[in-house]
Amino acid sequence: MSWLARLYETYEQAQQFSVDLPQEQQLMPVSHTPQNAHINIVIDGNGAFLRASVLEKTQLVLPATEQSAGRASGLAPHALADKIQYVAGDYEQFGGLKKAGFELYFEQLSGWCNSEFVLPAISAIHRYVGKRTVVADLLQHGVLHAENGILLTKWQSSAEAPLLFKVLPKEAGSLDQGSALVCWTVEMPGIAQSKTWLDPAIQQSWINFDSLNGGEPGLCLVKGEQTVLASNHPAKIRHSGDKAKLISANDSSGFTFRGKFTDSSQAAAVSFDVTQKAHNALRWLLARQSFRNGDQAYVSWAVSGKTIPNPFLDPWDLLNAETLPEKDHSLDLGQSYALNLKSHLKGTGKGELERNESICILGLDSATPGRMGIIYYRETIAEEFLSSLEKWYRDFAWPQRHKITLNSENKSKAVEKTIWSACAPAPYKIWDAVYGDVLKSTDSLKKNLTERLLPCIVEGRPLPVDIVTYAIKRATNRLAYKSDETWRWEQNLGIACALYKGFCKRTPHIKYQKDYAMALDESSTSRDYLYGRLLAVAENIESYALYKAGEKRNTTADRLMQRFADRPFSTWRNLELALKPYMHRLQNVSPGFLKLRQDLLDSIQSAFETTEFKSDKALSGEFLLGFHCQRLVLNSKKDAAETADAAE
Repeated sequence: MSWLARLYETYEQAQQFSVDLPQEQQLMPVSHTPQNAHINIVIDGNGAFLRASVLEKTQLVLPATEQSAGRASGLAPHALADKIQYVAGDYEQFGGLKKAGFELYFEQLSGWCNSEFVLPAISAIHRYVGKRTVVADLLQHGVLHAENGILLTKWQSSAEAPLLFKVLPKEAGSLDQGSALVCWTVEMPGIAQSKTWLDPAIQQSWINFDSLNGGEPGLCLVKGEQTVLASNHPAKIRHSGDKAKLISANDSSGFTFRGKFTDSSQAAAVSFDVTQKAHNALRWLLARQSFRNGDQAYVSWAVSGKTIPNPFLDPWDLLNAETLPEKDHSLDLGQSYALNLKSHLKGTGKGELERNESICILGLDSATPGRMGIIYYRETIAEEFLSSLEKWYRDFAWPQRHKITLNSENKSKAVEKTIWSACAPAPYKIWDAVYGDVLKSTDSLKKNLTERLLPCIVEGRPLPVDIVTYAIKRATNRLAYKSDETWRWEQNLGIACALYKGFCKRTPHIKYQKDYAMALDESSTSRDYLYGRLLAVAENIESYALYKAGEKRNTTADRLMQRFADRPFSTWRNLELALKPYMHRLQNVSPGFLKLRQDLLDSIQSAFETTEFKSDKALSGEFLLGFHCQRLVLNSKKDAAETADAAE
């Protein structure tokens, strides 16, 4: 019940500042529900029909009862705006496919009109629907469509289908015009807001009336008070068409409570006020700041209402408020990244977060259309949350491939530039780095990976070794990427390095524990690291020779990269032989460049111990770190190499 209590507290806190937001961004009031509307009927103050129109993708907040807000089957009318099967007294006369709910709707609306909370606009709607001519009026004005007095379920004419047929949901190629939801506009003197769904006075009127129709009293396990209990709980949590519920009703005809309790009231009881406010707060948070992964949704928030960083956001977007010049990785070592990170996290929110402020992280998913479950929930304090987030950003920081747009003084168009900036990889980019195109055929892998990454981000847990292994294998299999996907391979290479670095930083196994720098370590004598550097130099020599010759194809290092990771010594001999023709070319066209690279090869090979160099044992992920660091340095010193050529 703690998640319900925190959401209830969040609603109470958020009410204080959400009133200043636009109405569509405000918290939903109790006794209301979100719904997609399809038809707007305009009437006057006397209940006379004026006109009607079809709405496209219009989501409204409608007055609703506890039963109608959570309706799944059976008849339960909303208070004012509802489907034609409810608001139209003549629905059955025109061959309505579903059971009509007009009598229930009209009885409920009459009760509201006879109460002390009635407003002129509500009375006008009551007078109009009492005429039982809604379908006839809409047919006459071309909003609904019928043939031989029966509402159409398909548009079979060669002419363009009416707008209503485009916006209504279809099942097996057919639709039911009776499922179109009607909202009301009442035009009369003295009413500032004619659209009833936007009128705060109507919202409050319904809340006051609905509060008189409470259910059975009992002990609310969230508030610890005797109050009116909820008999039904809201749906439409993730979006207006979401039928899945977090809390199902205690159905006495099924097996919801049997076997554990003698009656449904002995199960967990929550008050109407708490469940309404908690679900509305969750709905509001998901719309504002959630991370969506299909049906899976995650949201983190401060109960106080202050803004906190989203754990799933790309750190590059988080810190890239201003585009800075690319740093020299050999000098920077990630210091600027760490400083920017601390500065950002320290000042997050409306003022700084207090150390002990309550922070919640919640994950939702649904296995079936009607049931939703909490797949992750954690309560922490701001100090621990920000510390874990900073630790993730720092432990898994590595140069990542990004594109920036620069405004050129000499050119009218902006120029795109690829840079390598130190930061942790975004979770959604890790998906591709680990599983690649396999994700296109299944969502379960993506969901599972997200569930496993979240504790690493917000709890500081070690990264599972299989995730790192898959990422390394994908990065070393260079030929798995198409010729026009070099950018994708480079991106996944940076991510694989980040994951391996973070894995070694956090692993409990002493054998693998190591803290790697985010720059080339020329003093390292590690066999795997040195072999990675050798591969980068070999790739650089051949690619430069191909560039000089105007050729564009994969290098030998690209083609043999996977084999090199498995059998480095024997593969290196093949690489050396393959490099000789390219070295001969460069001896004539770029002797300065060749001299620099040969000296670098000699320097790296001299750092090996002889026995380790001759070992054909498979390389660990550390070789990718050496390869990537050396590759970045060589690419950044391209101009220096060309200068050396000119000096020869």
